[in-house]
Amino acid sequence: MQTTILITGANGQLGNELRIALQAYPSLSPIFTDVNDMDITSPDEVDAFFNQHHPHFVVNCAAFTAVDAAEDQPDLCRRINAEAVEILAKAAKRYQAKMIHVSTDYAFSGDACEPYTEDIPTSPRSVYGSTKLEGEQRLQACLSDAVIIRTAWLYSPFGKNFVKTMLALGRTKDSLKVIFDQIGSPTYAKDLAEGILTVVTAPQWHAGIYHFSNEGVISWYDFTKAIHRLAGITTCEVMPCTTNEYPTKAARPHYSVLNKAKFKSTFHTTIPYWEDSLKECIQRIENN
Repeated sequence: MQTTILITGANGQLGNELRIALQAYPSLSPIFTDVNDMDITSPDEVDAFFNQHHPHFVVNCAAFTAVDAAEDQPDLCRRINAEAVEILAKAAKRYQAKMIHVSTDYAFSGDACEPYTEDIPTSPRSVYGSTKLEGEQRLQACLSDAVIIRTAWLYSPFGKNFVKTMLALGRTKDSLKVIFDQIGSPTYAKDLAEGILTVVTAPQWHAGIYHFSNEGVISWYDFTKAIHRLAGITTCEVMPCTTNEYPTKAARPHYSVLNKAKFKSTFHTTIPYWEDSLKECIQRIENN
């Protein structure tokens, strides 16, 4: 019997990687939606869609992710990152679907000095982080058996992201200044997509909050140096700078390292090292 899996935000980085990853799962019948197919902020539209398709699983990849723009558009950000999550959760409950929701390291303050576990108190410092946390809370209040996966520093061959930006700048600029005092772990969207499908296909459903990023820890400066080295870019000088030298509208976490032990032990899996995944992603970008 075919198991139907609904992917929202299917045209984003993670959604596109799920399109590819799902090809290896013939027992899963995917339905890919984005804003033109189903408005997740409309309860009536969502209910009609669920009534028509009766998905067994819902993976919510849809989000307002423009962190600085969110400071100027808090209402829209909240509608997509919080209210829409509750709308999807209510539909999932009504039609007895399991739901996986993708969240963010921005739920934390970024003041820690050791990797964040799932039970550390949240303390967002931006509109984006606050609305994503509210989405988590609304989901859990409505659907106690939901899975929430927090991730960080997402990149892929799709859409706009740090890796693609640094590749482009490295080939067009003589020099770059990149922040060295923000520390985290990058996440290759392909690895996260495969992690999500591990959750979906596990012998048992394990509800709760999980953290997922690639293994290892670096700064944005180190990440840029690695991107250029792996892409063979030698004509751009990359120099470190502080967060204070590069002011942004929304506060960025200084420390975004997530502890993945719960995910790895629960689902009996390993997660690739960040540089191995970066190398693969750059090869895919270069071969396009």
